[in-house]
Amino acid sequence: MKKVLVFGGFGFLGHYLLRELISRNYDVTVADIKTKHKLSGDVKHVLCDISDQEQVNAAFNDNYEVVYNLAGFANLDYAVKEPLKTIELNVLGNMYILEGCIVHKVKKFVYASSAYAMSNKGSFYGISKLASEKITEEYHKKYNLDFTILRYGSVYSELEYDNNYIYSLVKKAVLENKIEHKGDGEELREYIHASDAAKLSVDVIETNKFNNLHVILTGNERMKRSELFNMINEILNDKIEIICESKDYQNHYKFTPYSFEPSLSRKLIANPHIDMGQGLLECIRSVHNNEE
Repeated sequence: MKKVLVFGGFGFLGHYLLRELISRNYDVTVADIKTKHKLSGDVKHVLCDISDQEQVNAAFNDNYEVVYNLAGFANLDYAVKEPLKTIELNVLGNMYILEGCIVHKVKKFVYASSAYAMSNKGSFYGISKLASEKITEEYHKKYNLDFTILRYGSVYSELEYDNNYIYSLVKKAVLENKIEHKGDGEELREYIHASDAAKLSVDVIETNKFNNLHVILTGNERMKRSELFNMINEILNDKIEIICESKDYQNHYKFTPYSFEPSLSRKLIANPHIDMGQGLLECIRSVHNNEE
């Protein structure tokens, strides 16, 4: 049985990933700050806060062949409000895990990134994901650690988690007969069920063809948010009030996560300036004075 360590395995996507790994007979250990979970009895658990490097190191308590990192902030709106915590968890925490992979000679590292890593939207969340992707790539170049970066799109399921947008939407519709949305409803998404995302997430460790690649995991159907709202409304017998406010949507992409935004720089030249020869003479004079 291949031994797998999953950081953040008791989270939303982690629940489905664990279930899929167990069904394929992997020997699974979870490193998570949470202690209770529906699958706690089926996996080994190590208490771990990924912002604490000692706890991360302690989680590598066996000869793991594969390590997943699903830990950290996964809710964009939380990340916008907590930039320092976002960088601490999503970037430094990922580096601590990468360091552990190197020390303990892990064969494969799988990083749970986001479609927002490709976007100029997503604020600190997207920035943290892109930074961690680049750092993961650099660890491969320096230490030859094989990786797969999984860029998840709009994942949903029937389980209640704070980053399960569709469940939260349906819950409010059922309990309050209301759907409230801060955009105009024209936003496009490709929803993928967490169970399907988990299956694909395990598929990538069962072959080498995804080594050192970025893999985008989204659904097969494009849907406007307004279409999603209308579908929920129809299922609930047209009893739902749908409110689109068309504001406060600046941190989320509308039609596509892909962005091109070149960073431009402007060159400034000092005038008058210190001549190069004069500058070198000053350096030489300084060295002589310091040595006397």
